[in-house]
Formats: sequence, C-alpha cells, structure tokens
Amino acid sequence: MLQQSKNRTSVTHPSIDAPPAPRYAGEDSQEKTMSVKSIQLGQVWRSDKDGQDYLVTKLYSEVFSLYAVLRPAGLAAPDAQTIRVKVAKSSDGAALPGYTFTQEGAF
Repeated sequence: MLQQSKNRTSVTHPSIDAPPAPRYAGEDSQEKTMSVKSIQLGQVWRSDKDGQDYLVTKLYSEVFSLYAVLRPAGLAAPDAQTIRVKVAKSSDGAALPGYTFTQEGAF
C-alpha cells in the first residue's frame, strides 16, 4: 500500500525580536546611501552612527566639491557645533555619506 504525503506549506511569522525592516523599499542601510535630487537648506538627515537628526543649514562650493553644513536638530542646537560633510554626487542624485535622508525628525 502506498502512502502519500501531503505537501504542507509552513507559514513563518516574523519574530518579535527581529531586526527592523529597512526604512525605504529596497534599501540596505549598511551598504546603500539614500539619494535625493538635490541637497537643500532645511532638509533633515539622520546620522547612521548615532541615529541623531541633523538639519542642513548651509551649502557651499569649494573648487569642484559641494559641502553641506549640518547642525543637530534639537533644543540645544543653536549652541552646538556644526558638522561639514562633502556631498556625494551620482547618477541617482546627491547624498551625504554616513547620513540617511528623512523628513520625519524627532525634534
């Protein structure tokens, strides 16, 4: 007598302690930087190192490079030191290496 095994598909559910999903579709935060068409004043970028939000306060050119001046977005921000970041340009647009574009800052 032949026994037939039933094919059962198991449904897996994400674990409660699973790592968070990428913020943007198709993004792997470890390898890919978020590009925008252009860097503009007032944009909010989140540091990949510490997760703190930074506000673009100034853009300027030096020779053939574009730089963005960032300051922490928070209550003590006017007294905090600014950070200068070289803008990375690609065919996708512009990005700040080490930062992810977000307009959902936690102020």
